[in-house]
Amino acid sequence: MREIYTEALVGNINSQNIAIIAGEEVYCLGGEKVSQVAKIQGASIKYCYGDEIAKWNKEVFQMLKSRLDKAYSRFDGSCNPEDPNHWLKQFIDDENLDIYVQEYTIFDNPFLPKEFVDNLCKEYAGTVYYDRLILGKWVRAEGTIYKKFANNPKEFYLSEIPKLVKINIGVDFGGNGSKHSFTATGFGVGYTTIMPLESKRVEPTSPDDLDRDFKAFVEMVVNKYKQYLVGPIVIRAFCDSAEQVLIRGLYTQVARHALPVKITNATKMSIKDRIELVLRMMGLGIFKIPPWCTNLIEALQSAVYNDKPGHQDERLDDGSTPIDDLDSFEYSIESEYKSIVNVLEGRKAQ
Repeated sequence: MREIYTEALVGNINSQNIAIIAGEEVYCLGGEKVSQVAKIQGASIKYCYGDEIAKWNKEVFQMLKSRLDKAYSRFDGSCNPEDPNHWLKQFIDDENLDIYVQEYTIFDNPFLPKEFVDNLCKEYAGTVYYDRLILGKWVRAEGTIYKKFANNPKEFYLSEIPKLVKINIGVDFGGNGSKHSFTATGFGVGYTTIMPLESKRVEPTSPDDLDRDFKAFVEMVVNKYKQYLVGPIVIRAFCDSAEQVLIRGLYTQVARHALPVKITNATKMSIKDRIELVLRMMGLGIFKIPPWCTNLIEALQSAVYNDKPGHQDERLDDGSTPIDDLDSFEYSIESEYKSIVNVLEGRKAQ
């Protein structure tokens, strides 16, 4: 809006989340967290525009509806579709409400360069996101998650290890039938190649055994891949934050043996966002994997969506598939999310 109408009419958002637009004070708030409910409670709203409303917290949307309390109050919203059972889809389909719905595909936008659209289609080809983000359909996520990889994993095999700017290790702690999992991931110069280098499953026996296994894994990774690092050997290990006692044991092991590792909690993005990131990496060709990472290859091939009602966008986690390796791999890359997305966006623009 600022590019179209200039800063004279569309101001910046200040510290109080207010912007001046055409002389009016406009409150600019996020809708994804339930804590935002309190910020609009008691307000009287004459007009609201919502962006990506399918990503909002349902309670925020419910409160907003009650705040549109003037005879002329209006709400305009936009979003990409989600699961057909999503609360917003149910709201849109309510025939008793005064709702005007417009539906578009990405091909309806005349301002997007053809190269950008072609690359976006390539990025999401064969996934549920193609139907949702390209065709604008409210469709269910079902079946194999990484279909392109599952059908031909050799297409993604790493032919040779390039120069690396960093190595991260993801650590997922097992229990109740699952195993501990370590995944070391390398990041090529410019993040043009993201590659799991080593993956290992460990039986969840004693904490001491876990500490020794982690030490051995770190030493193996350092000795095998230090020649490819362009900078100092400093590895960050991102661990499942739900197991602080086990993490403290890893801290002690690192200090005792002066391992070049910094232990930190995993970001733990939503699994849905992690899945989309990996699918985008695969679609635009920056994901590669060496054939010796057999554990992770198996996990990627066997990962499926949950088919239970209300959980279709989730990954099946009932012990029938080895998702521990997926968790540890995702922990190793999610801290680099912004850098990876910047590369993906750059490729689409080329």
